[in-house]
Amino acid sequence: MQEREASESPLKYASEMLPYDVEEYKLQYNDIVDINIRTSSKELNELFNEFSMGNVQGNMMMQGAMGGGDAFFMTGFNLDERGIVELPLLGEIKLSGLTLQEAKMLIEERMVEFVNREDLFVRVRLGGIRYSALGEFRMPGKHNILQNRVTIFEAIAKAGDLTEVAKRDDLVLVRQYPGGTRMYRIDLNNKNLLTSEYFFIQPNDMLYAEPMKIRELGTGVNFVQSFSLLITTLTAALLVINLTRQ
Repeated sequence: MQEREASESPLKYASEMLPYDVEEYKLQYNDIVDINIRTSSKELNELFNEFSMGNVQGNMMMQGAMGGGDAFFMTGFNLDERGIVELPLLGEIKLSGLTLQEAKMLIEERMVEFVNREDLFVRVRLGGIRYSALGEFRMPGKHNILQNRVTIFEAIAKAGDLTEVAKRDDLVLVRQYPGGTRMYRIDLNNKNLLTSEYFFIQPNDMLYAEPMKIRELGTGVNFVQSFSLLITTLTAALLVINLTRQ
């Protein structure tokens, strides 16, 4: 018996591989990007360091971790309503509609006017994935995850998970596009979500979890509490009726 149990695999089930094909994110209005430029020129480095996240990133990240602040809001480059950022020396550059790699290449092309390409280093990253979680979340509010890619389940976990009465098969996703916004309803229990374009959230997404109908029974967090509250209310009402008849 012990030998047979020792030879058995602890794995009970493994699904087939579920590939996902996610289009690379393109920058748009209200995004915050981390742009890091390094050259062989001491003067240029000092100029860019003054505006770089690198100088204050450690302190800001500590403040964000301890106080819930945004590590990059004060130090990143924000795309304005025209999709433009303003960089020292280079001036205004339109980054909306570009991937991070395309934005990097565009900045490099502008920088070669001042320094040789082989003496140049440029890095462009998102200043985290910002999103809002509203409704039946344990920790609703605005959140920021310091990654370039975040799944919808990671976003839910960051917001403390859904409450017991949240509709897990009908989560509302509001997504920003260059031409406006669009609303989707998502079934978190459907495995096809893993291969869909909604598996990864995007900057400025909004998640809204509606309560199940059971919430209409009362303010209890589950059926037992709501049902108990309903019975107590009915009992009190019947008692009042009986007393008034006497």
